[in-house]
Amino acid sequence: MPQIWLTYDELAALMDCDPAGARGAALAIRLDRRKSRDGQTRTKLTASLTEAFLDRELRQRLEREIVACAGDLRAMRERMAAHSAVAAPKSRSAAAG
Repeated sequence: MPQIWLTYDELAALMDCDPAGARGAALAIRLDRRKSRDGQTRTKLTASLTEAFLDRELRQRLEREIVACAGDLRAMRERMAAHSAVAAPKSRSAAAG
């Protein structure tokens, strides 16, 4: 299992609470904590928190992919509709002749 270290803000987003609540939870469940070079304290996730984090990241990635595909499909539908609108008058004039 990879080591994942999160700031209290990132942990709060994962736990759906505020950073103070995330800090309290980190203390309560005795997560390893370290001060990073950027001055922020980071907490090392347990295996179960790592799994939840990775699941959330995957879900967000899939949602972004779905949105992108929906945009592509919408654009394709618009091109097909435009093509059909151009081709329809030609078909009618050929049928009339």
